[in-house]
Amino acid sequence: IHDFYSVSFREQPIFSTRAHVFQIDPNTKKNWVPTSKHAVTVSYFYDSTRNVYRIISLDGSKAIINSTITPNMTFTKTSQKFGQWADSRANTVYGLGFSSEHHLSKFAEKFQEFKEAARLAKEKSQEKMELTSTPSQESAGGDIQSPLTPESINGTDDERTTPEVTQNSEPRAEPTQNALPFTHSSTISKHWEAELATLKGNNAKLTAALLESTANVKQWKQQLAAYQEEAERLHKRVTELECVSSQANAVHTHKTELNQTIQELESTLKKKEEEIEGLKQEIENARELQAQRDSLTQKLQEVEIRNKDLEGQLADLEQRLEKSQNEQEAFRNNLKTLLEILDGKIFELTELRDNLAKLIECS
Repeated sequence: IHDFYSVSFREQPIFSTRAHVFQIDPNTKKNWVPTSKHAVTVSYFYDSTRNVYRIISLDGSKAIINSTITPNMTFTKTSQKFGQWADSRANTVYGLGFSSEHHLSKFAEKFQEFKEAARLAKEKSQEKMELTSTPSQESAGGDIQSPLTPESINGTDDERTTPEVTQNSEPRAEPTQNALPFTHSSTISKHWEAELATLKGNNAKLTAALLESTANVKQWKQQLAAYQEEAERLHKRVTELECVSSQANAVHTHKTELNQTIQELESTLKKKEEEIEGLKQEIENARELQAQRDSLTQKLQEVEIRNKDLEGQLADLEQRLEKSQNEQEAFRNNLKTLLEILDGKIFELTELRDNLAKLIECS
């Protein structure tokens, strides 16, 4: 826990992205279990003190990814937006779901880059360990059966395989300026005994680290054997499924042919039903036309009868009109006669008036 929460002091993020985080189900080893409700920040961190690369992700204050990158890790793209890698130390498989294929490709490139950097760092550490441990092993006189010491059980798996001997080893006892001359054999003997004890301590620590590395290798071999058995079982399962699939393909082909035949028959039946509906509609239309024809024939007969009545009424009206015209002509003649008589009377009255006016003037 202390190692994780010290990230912000000695490690810095060198690449960050956002993704949905999943872990493989520890019971079934098949299904994915989401560890974040939404997309979270996933970052690569570099510890310059230990020369270690890690993948870390936090969901609030909870660490949902804390995986140290080792040279034997592999990041696999399982789809256009999903990738996964196995962490043997955490005994789990992590999965990341990205929003786009570009983000997945970028994360995979960084994984490969930092994996290569971790491999180079491990090789350099192994070379340093070999150079540092060679003189100590020669001086120790082949004391390989030293017991496992608690001081050697520290750090991660990568650190265990590459211990820093110069930091864990005790400082060599150097003679002081007030040392006695070499003639004092007891002093010389004590000095070399202390030197030998120091070398034995260093050798014991290196042996413990070697034993622990061997135990880790055995554990990895066991896990590899389990993975191989699982792969063989899955291969057999795939073979069985392929056999079933071949039979299913034949059934599927026959089913497809039957479905096509059924579809053709349904199409033919649908066309016939449409033709029957069309004929029914034509018969209905013919009945409607016959009814309209009968109705029009009856109306035509009624119109002819009414037309005859109207012709009789028209002849009567013509006779009445002619009689009325004759009466109007006679009336006009009478009016003309009356007007002529009236004009004569008016002329006579005018003369009478003139005569009366003259009489009045004369009188």
